[in-house]
Amino acid sequence: MPTPLAGERIRALRHLLALTQEQLAEAAGVGQSRISEIERGRLAATDDVIDAIAAATATPRRFFEVIPPDVPLATLRFRKYATARRTEAKQVKALFDEAYRITSELMRKAGYGAPALPFATKDVSNDDIEDFAAQTREALQIGGDGPMMHVTRACERAGIAVVPLTLPGEEDEAQKVDHFGISYWPAPYEPALIAYFTGGPGDRLRFTLAHELGHLVLHSRRRDVADPEGEAHRFAGALLLPRKRALDLLQDPVVLTDLARMKATWGISIQALIMRGWHLGLIDDARKKSLFIQLGARGWKKNEPVQVGHEEAVLVRMLLSSQYGSHLSDMKIADEVGLHTMTLRSMAPKVSAA
Repeated sequence: MPTPLAGERIRALRHLLALTQEQLAEAAGVGQSRISEIERGRLAATDDVIDAIAAATATPRRFFEVIPPDVPLATLRFRKYATARRTEAKQVKALFDEAYRITSELMRKAGYGAPALPFATKDVSNDDIEDFAAQTREALQIGGDGPMMHVTRACERAGIAVVPLTLPGEEDEAQKVDHFGISYWPAPYEPALIAYFTGGPGDRLRFTLAHELGHLVLHSRRRDVADPEGEAHRFAGALLLPRKRALDLLQDPVVLTDLARMKATWGISIQALIMRGWHLGLIDDARKKSLFIQLGARGWKKNEPVQVGHEEAVLVRMLLSSQYGSHLSDMKIADEVGLHTMTLRSMAPKVSAA
């Protein structure tokens, strides 16, 4: 039987698929007013309505039976373009809710505890952010102050689920999504999740993961932060290139060829390296402006030289295989967890032989 929360699940499905009530009503052959009343809790969702909506949207019946996670929007942090559309934000939120629902349950069943990350509880200075980044490297068991060879794997080893996401309907156009990443850590004793959107260069992915780690550490227990994005950017730079090494490597006058060589070693974009030097006072305003002008003149702002390899998330796929068996097809697993097959494959891609 449909649960009392079936109306909420219908609303979540609409946001997930970016459908209006009218569009869903037309596809399912159900009156728009009836869907509206169900979503408002004024009418119960009957089996025939759920079946019609499930069939019209190719959604597993299980989707409407699970209890949705309580992920308040105000607790989420997004790395996105300023031009990101409101409709896309709703879709991203709905997709992330499903990712957290599934990954947190898998983590609990597998016996994973909460990540042992440090976390800020009061206002932080720039020096504090540098210190929190150093503590996070220790928590992730990154030896010394050298390059992080694999940010994704470091997170997964520490019990932080990492999932790649693709918005439904954007499977072939992931680069059009105006969001880079999103993260959530509700309490020190709860699982944490970092999600990122596919597409773009490998160095951007690494910076996005480091940026979202910054949100987990700096903003999970703090509210009303004046500049959370600026703090997370500074944290990401400090995590990927610790201050001690940056002081050695970014001494002025640094030139673009120096930064390109550093990018190859540290897996950080040239633009992020410039900002790292500027944050530490190693590159002044005039030099920063000059370097960005040179980047633009060479066409490097949108297409930097030096390719950084894409990292692969493996933990969620391994947990699914452990829970349901490697012999079970993705379609069957998707039915079990209540998710579209393509969305499941996005969140938990097959692990490559390499």
